[in-house]
Amino acid sequence: MSSTQSLLLITLIITIIVVVMAMLLINRRQLRDIEELDNELGNMEDLHLERAIGKLDQMELAGESLATLNTWKKSYQKAAELFPEIQRLIEDGADENARYRLVKSHQSIKQARELVDSVSEDVKNSSDVFTQLLESNRENKAQYDELMQSYREIRKEILADSFDYSVALEEIENRLSAMEEDFAQAKNLSAQGDHVEAKRVLSKIRADLTALKTKLPEVKEDQHDLQTVFADQLDEIAAGYKEMRDAKYGFGSLDVMLEIRKSNDQIDRSLAALAQLDLEETSKGMKKVEKEIKTLYGILEKEYKARPFVEKNQDKLQRLLTHQQTVSQQLIKKLRHIDESYELTHGELDESRELEREVHKMDSDYIRASQRIADGRAVYSEVQDDWIKILGRLQEIGKRQQELSEAVDGLYEAEEVAQRSIKEFKQQVSLVYRHLSRQNLPGIPEGFLQMYTLVINEISKTSGELNQVRINMEKISEELVQISDDVDRLQREAEDIISSANLFELTMQYSNKFLDNETVVRARRNAMKLYDRDYNYKDALDTIATAVERAEPGSYQRIENAYYQEQKGLID
Repeated sequence: MSSTQSLLLITLIITIIVVVMAMLLINRRQLRDIEELDNELGNMEDLHLERAIGKLDQMELAGESLATLNTWKKSYQKAAELFPEIQRLIEDGADENARYRLVKSHQSIKQARELVDSVSEDVKNSSDVFTQLLESNRENKAQYDELMQSYREIRKEILADSFDYSVALEEIENRLSAMEEDFAQAKNLSAQGDHVEAKRVLSKIRADLTALKTKLPEVKEDQHDLQTVFADQLDEIAAGYKEMRDAKYGFGSLDVMLEIRKSNDQIDRSLAALAQLDLEETSKGMKKVEKEIKTLYGILEKEYKARPFVEKNQDKLQRLLTHQQTVSQQLIKKLRHIDESYELTHGELDESRELEREVHKMDSDYIRASQRIADGRAVYSEVQDDWIKILGRLQEIGKRQQELSEAVDGLYEAEEVAQRSIKEFKQQVSLVYRHLSRQNLPGIPEGFLQMYTLVINEISKTSGELNQVRINMEKISEELVQISDDVDRLQREAEDIISSANLFELTMQYSNKFLDNETVVRARRNAMKLYDRDYNYKDALDTIATAVERAEPGSYQRIENAYYQEQKGLID
């Protein structure tokens, strides 16, 4: 046998093996499907729904129950007619599968599956309905007894506490009577065999009983609040209001009795809603009444608490206003007098007059409030608020007036200080000039003389302003600060001139060592010109110091250090 033939043979054997194994697998799978279908069919047959139908027929159902039975009986019977066909297909499928006629077996299985799927839902629903119908009579009876017991307990409670429900008693009785009719209907429906409709009526009774049972505690509480709590509170407010009016409490434009009548009208509307068991509307009305009662209590309490404050502070406030008016008048008088000698640059006089007008207005408000108190028309809470503001403002005004008074008091002292300062500045400038003049210098630099003249003129100008009839101390104070800075600058300039001149002489003496140095010789000539003719001592020093430092580095620094060390020793 050739290799090609051997390969074909092997391929054929493998193909046969694969086919055989595939057939075995399909056979087993279809066998499982057949067993599953057989079990499903058996389960539907084991329900024995014919027995349930027979029992239901014996119950002589009526109405909705009978209609439901007939509907699902037809559905089940239609499904049951297919059971033999399903059984046949299952058996055919099993037989063909056993003979390995797999295609035919698959067709039978598929048809059986389609039929089972088409009837299984109807069979299940029919079973559930039949079971429900069989148990409905017993369940309805138990539910009827339970609801009747609950109904009797509620009626007993209402009769026992009828006074607490008196407002809504008629509506409650109407609802109980409606329930009695529903109980009778449920009983008749059960007797007639219409258990489905009887169950619906019993569900309605349960919902009505639950709703009524839930409302009863709220009805009792609302009736108590409306007829007792709120009514007593409004009576208490009315009595308190009358007593306070007799005691000369004022309430302005507020008519408390009118507000009480409005609240009583709202109570009547809420009771009317409660009589219809409209608890939502009742609650809305009660919240309005409760809020109004709280507001009225708050108003009475506020006025009652405010009066002791007003009575305690009435005389005190009068004394404070009188005192502050006196202080205001004295301050204005003082400022007018000071204004004759000093310029009040910050509007002190105008501000003091404005404060006086404000105090006068507060005094007028106080007088009007006191008159209302005497007439019994004062709203004490408003008076209290106004007087608290007045007391606080009086304290602020008093503090500000004290500040104004102290500020202008300082003008006299400031003037004396300014006069002393001018005198001292004159002395300092004179000393600076004399000290510079005694240095035996060839002359005084033009820059120093200009600065000296500027300072003298500033001092003279400010001195003249101090001698005027009305003095502007603020302006003078600013000028004194400037003069002080200029005097310091003049002193520093004089010291710089003297130091430069002295160092020039010392450096010129030291430069004699370098007379063979042309640069130093030329610097000496230039420096002497600056010193003798121009009186420019600083530049003269810089010229010779630069030349000496170049000829002998560090030499000028030694001269300068020695000079300042000597000056320090002289000062010490």
